[in-house]
Amino acid sequence: MPTLSADDQRLLARRQSALGPSYRLFYDEPLHPVRGEGVWLFDADGRRYLDAYNNVPVVGHANAAVNAALIAQSQLLNTHTRYLHDNVVQLAERLRALFPVELDTSVFTCTGSEANDLALRVAQEFTGRRGLIITRHAYHGVTMALAQCSPSLCPPADHVEVIDPPAFQGVDAQAAAAAFDQRVDEAASALEARGSPVSALLLDTVFASDGVHMDAAPILEAAAQAVRRRGGLFIADEVQGGFCRTGRWWAFGRESVVPDMVTMGKPMGNGHPIAALVLKTPLMEVFGKRCRYFNTFGGNTVSAAVAMAVLDELERIDAPAHVLRVGGHLQQALQSLTAQHSAITQIRGEGLYWGVQLESGSLASAVVNHLRQAGVLISTSGPLGDTLKIRPPLPFETEHADLLAGALDEALRARA
Repeated sequence: MPTLSADDQRLLARRQSALGPSYRLFYDEPLHPVRGEGVWLFDADGRRYLDAYNNVPVVGHANAAVNAALIAQSQLLNTHTRYLHDNVVQLAERLRALFPVELDTSVFTCTGSEANDLALRVAQEFTGRRGLIITRHAYHGVTMALAQCSPSLCPPADHVEVIDPPAFQGVDAQAAAAAFDQRVDEAASALEARGSPVSALLLDTVFASDGVHMDAAPILEAAAQAVRRRGGLFIADEVQGGFCRTGRWWAFGRESVVPDMVTMGKPMGNGHPIAALVLKTPLMEVFGKRCRYFNTFGGNTVSAAVAMAVLDELERIDAPAHVLRVGGHLQQALQSLTAQHSAITQIRGEGLYWGVQLESGSLASAVVNHLRQAGVLISTSGPLGDTLKIRPPLPFETEHADLLAGALDEALRARA
């Protein structure tokens, strides 16, 4: 098995000394990428790796059109939103065209954490409440408020109630929806009993940290109805599922539900830090009367230009159709592997976001490290770390899906 070069060992030691233990690395043998192109990463020795993990470079690593937009606007002007400028207005108008008509106002931030944090502030101001409902292993961001509602990071705060993610296996659609509705209702009751009535239900619409859970069952609609009955709002966290990842512009689009607020980030700038909160105007009107909001870098001229270039690229490749085509091919390949390997207990997902659940977390970790040595990059998810997480840049093609499936087959056979 390859080992770290002397140069990488020195870099690792410097990193540990300068950054401390909070900065974690992937893989038993850390990867040192120095260049990216499309769906490929290249390490310091020139070896290439198929990137089937990184959803942030949604239109591909080092996308030329996105980089050109960044450079062109940087050479003209980079400033905040307290001056008139077409870029931020045009970006907001383009986003509005991608949502149901009720979602018509945009607020720009730098990160998904900031967008989620702002959504919680709006919900609390609008409802006059603080209680929050989230799923059991959710991750929503790194601010103090979001760490308190991200059980995958740390225990939830007292004003946060945790529910299990939806379960679809062996359950019909209506039963799954009814069960999730009941969980939300019971959580709202628990919050009221603790003196913290619910302000919002915050859901990652692909339940990524919970192990990836997607289905045609109307669970989001049921959950939204349940929280609204109790006086709360529904916030759809699209940081993971947005920008055509599932074959729709937004993962909540697999149902007829219209969230009260939608947050987005990560892929919005293809790696450039830009994020947003899109919400119903009445919510922002109430919030705006009581609070001011300004983000120095949120929606700046360069970031807005970059985000519009990402939208241009997604439209150029007809991303929804492309993702459904390639994602369907990947799904068939994963289903074929499931029939061959008893270690695969379930596959879950849609488009180009998949979770492959294995019989143990230790096996999943071994498979991920085997694939890294074979030149394919993925990771794990779920409370037990037993679900392989697959979410490549969207230029991923059927031949890349075949390469991934072949490497996964080999990794599972090596550990059978």
